[in-house]
Amino acid sequence: MRLAEVTSARLAGLSGRRPVALWPLGALEPHGPHAPLGTDTLISVEMCHRAAARLADVPAVVLPPLPFGVTRYGAAFAGAVGISEATLAAVVADVAASLAGQDFRRLVIVNNHFEPEQVATLRAAAAEAGALYLDLLRRRNAERLTDEFRRGSCHAGRYETSLVLAAALPLVDREAMTALPAVEVDMPAAIAAGRTDFVAMGMERAYCGAPAEASADEGEATFATLTELLVQLVREEA
Repeated sequence: MRLAEVTSARLAGLSGRRPVALWPLGALEPHGPHAPLGTDTLISVEMCHRAAARLADVPAVVLPPLPFGVTRYGAAFAGAVGISEATLAAVVADVAASLAGQDFRRLVIVNNHFEPEQVATLRAAAAEAGALYLDLLRRRNAERLTDEFRRGSCHAGRYETSLVLAAALPLVDREAMTALPAVEVDMPAAIAAGRTDFVAMGMERAYCGAPAEASADEGEATFATLTELLVQLVREEA
């Protein structure tokens, strides 16, 4: 159930069952010459829809996505549109407060934009609001994802491109994708060393990893894992 597409009366009919609210978050930023600017948001939305379909025992409503995040690393490229940490925290607080008065069981924040300031802000804001946050960077979750994701060389690479191929294949420029050489960048190490933009990290075309190796089949397998992580969080904590 997508919240923006149902009537108020239908939603009120669920109040006795106390649905969870799944909220997809992402960013608008460059993802190489092949993947859409909204890649992170698209992945979060797809995760929420798949999880809601799995949660037959727990009513789930998918909120409209928040497509803007704290994004500065891609500022040298067209299409990077960001918000501040303060704005993001305020939006999370306001949405959580609004939902709290409407008999939702729990707000669950689902984010796939991993710029450190975005992650830190969401961790703190979720804790403050009493919301759940699916933290894919926690070791126990990251270990279940792909090797490229665990290496931290996965911005618009094989990991993310495979997910977009599985969810929205027409949005990937596959001719451009297959022509891209692998670019190995240890993003966590680069960030720790003080590099705060893609170009300084060695990502002259706003990607790292191996997008040419991406496939819809790998994306489907990864979505299965991501969906299971989200379903597990809801069933254990909501």
